Amino acid sequence: MKIAIIGAGNIGATLAKKLAAGGHEVKLANSKGPDTIRDLAGDIGATAVSKEEAVRGVEVIVLSIPFARYRDLGGLFNDVPKEVVVIDTSNYYPFRDGAIADVDDGMPESVWVSEQIGRPVVKAWNAVLAATLAEKGRSGGTNGRIAIPIAGDDPEAKAIAIELVEATGFDTVDSGGLAESWRQQPGTPAYCTELAVGELEDALRSADQSRAADHREALIKEFFAAGASLTHDEMVARNRAGTAANKS
Repeated sequence: MKIAIIGAGNIGATLAKKLAAGGHEVKLANSKGPDTIRDLAGDIGATAVSKEEAVRGVEVIVLSIPFARYRDLGGLFNDVPKEVVVIDTSNYYPFRDGAIADVDDGMPESVWVSEQIGRPVVKAWNAVLAATLAEKGRSGGTNGRIAIPIAGDDPEAKAIAIELVEATGFDTVDSGGLAESWRQQPGTPAYCTELAVGELEDALRSADQSRAADHREALIKEFFAAGASLTHDEMVARNRAGTAANKS
């Protein structure tokens, strides 16, 4: 499959590496231009390109950029065929992105993203820490395999996203349409808690939208206070403990 990944941070670069290793043809772009990521792309088996070149001639576009930067994509998708699947991996954090009134008022993050780029998206790979994505993928059928939620309105697009997520080493749970994608946003029990399929299904069902933002902010304060002292497992444990009360 021909795949473009826009965003070469921890999530985008890891996805590029995993998908290229799986035999996909991957183009990688960032905001600073291909020369700044040429060595990275070469090391992971991808091709460094501009974002304008990235979206040409591909079947899937993965967007892995800071949430507020979606405003900067402008007319990038004007000439992209409608059948190209667009996957959003982003999350909204006001301390980094600035306040976005529509999202603060309850609009699901990926609905907002769809409005910014003028294209429907599938939300995937957002509810997993970078280290989880890089290190904890397992082959299909492995006992205790971590599951990742996927939301979207187009069944065919969602099926492609599910195929790609499973190829990166994770089970999947269909979390519904984009209107329900708040169930996998920061501050919910499904977000970065490394759950198996049944556990993740329970977490998605039990999420309480009215409490999610408060839990997100409380966890951010806790992580900032701890600094770099937290291990990966401690971060997952705090996500689990901190969102346990975010249940309807």
